[in-house]
Amino acid sequence: MEEKNIRLLDSQFASFLARRSQLAGRERKQFQELVCRLSVGLAAGDSYLPVTNGEEDLVIRSGLAGAADKPLCVVEKCLYMQRDYEYEQSLAQNIRALLLHSVEMTAEESLLDALFGSVETNETDWQKIAAKRALQQNFLIVSGGPGTGKTTTVVKILALLQSASRKQLRIALAAPTGKAAKRLQDSINSSVQELSVPESIKESIPGTASTLHRLLGVRRHSPFFHHNAKNPLFFDLLVIDEASMVDLALMAKLVAALKPGSRLILLGDKDQLASVESGTVLADMIGSLPGNTVELQKSYRFDKGIKRFAHAINTGDATSAWSLMLGGLPENVSLLEGDVAVYGGEMYCKYMEAVGEITSIDDFKGLFQVFHSFKILCALRHGPAGVSGINAAVEKFLTGKGFDCFGTEWYPGRPVIITRNEYSLDLYNGDMGICLPDPENPDSIKVWFERTDGSFQGVLPGRIGSCETVYALTIHKSQGTEVGEVLVVLPEKESTLVTRELLYTAVTRARTSVKVSSSRNVFDCAVAEKIDRHSGLGKRLVGK
Repeated sequence: MEEKNIRLLDSQFASFLARRSQLAGRERKQFQELVCRLSVGLAAGDSYLPVTNGEEDLVIRSGLAGAADKPLCVVEKCLYMQRDYEYEQSLAQNIRALLLHSVEMTAEESLLDALFGSVETNETDWQKIAAKRALQQNFLIVSGGPGTGKTTTVVKILALLQSASRKQLRIALAAPTGKAAKRLQDSINSSVQELSVPESIKESIPGTASTLHRLLGVRRHSPFFHHNAKNPLFFDLLVIDEASMVDLALMAKLVAALKPGSRLILLGDKDQLASVESGTVLADMIGSLPGNTVELQKSYRFDKGIKRFAHAINTGDATSAWSLMLGGLPENVSLLEGDVAVYGGEMYCKYMEAVGEITSIDDFKGLFQVFHSFKILCALRHGPAGVSGINAAVEKFLTGKGFDCFGTEWYPGRPVIITRNEYSLDLYNGDMGICLPDPENPDSIKVWFERTDGSFQGVLPGRIGSCETVYALTIHKSQGTEVGEVLVVLPEKESTLVTRELLYTAVTRARTSVKVSSSRNVFDCAVAEKIDRHSGLGKRLVGK
């Protein structure tokens, strides 16, 4: 383990447990190093640390493992934090219960044909297969890359299940972030209007989506939620979009909060980044439960050039991916030759001009659309090629173009991202807003956030506890968003933090155009580097 990967938190936590162990001398030092490695692994997304027979024996003799009230748990040469082991156990048990108690519904074949078409072709209709499995099972995963029609498919599935049910199903739609929930909501509402079903069925499909935290009910200053196994959600059917972003702890709490007999549908792209926190939940489920998974493979709207580029990255073909950027075909995939701050600043000049044209709250929607039409996505947070360096450089560029971004911290047009949950304001980590004068009181400036219902919430800057400027944001923070043009910025030197999944996620945020700022060597290393996390969930799902 490299010294540079060890945080102060890791070393202090390891020292804390070592002092409370029953070990002494050299064994205590070995135990401390072991716990430090575990802590580093957890920060990297692992659920456990593989250990040897001798290390397993050392942990047992420490007196800090082997019971539910102990902080550690060691099982079959896997060292867990007790809470993570319990999350894996709980999630696996509850998923298996969903599978065991599945109730099959029946629907008329004519309805299936009306929703999915009846034309016989040699091509497999995976959307129709997903719908049939949704009728048969209480748990379904619909996986697929961008543009493969996951939300379109799930809207048809909701209509099908609602038609097949003896009573009207209570349905909830949710996603990990506010932006992802808004995208899901907009996609659902757009697709519902095209359904070939009675109006009563259309009206029974919810038109709003929420974040998972809002769905479960946040308890301030607590890791627990209002809804849990003892106080379950009252919904009959729950649909979760962007499921790859959901970590082990949150997924365990979510599934535990389902009421008996309810159905769960997860939507997600298994090739995207795993959750920031520990676990590879969606990938583990897909790998262990093929009978409950349908992967959509045909792309309906994703740009072919971007699709080819993303596919080359996803398959580890750095040579082809690099050639696509240099070849000029497709035209919308290219390598940025110039300075990131100059190109990004020029793009944001259009946005700042739109800020100056705002006269009423009715103009906010159009401004947010302009802001979300372009994003700079960085692999890292710090350094000249990181979020902090590029945000500062873009602000400097804009000021040079006549937009004063340094006269005050809260200047009109400053885009911000929330970095810590603000429960009292109903704002959550990852929500993005724009600093603008209050149309009803021009002397007062507020930060405006677009809500899932399409309205705008203005918050006085002094009430926001933690936020950052967001001309550039990390690729992790961009998950759940969809942008017109994306500029992907990789660091100046190779880093094990920059992986194939990270690059694929960044590229697939774009609808129309992708530019990449990188050297050949850094790009090749990123495509070659794959995320490999330790997780025991897959084995537990199949009863091992």
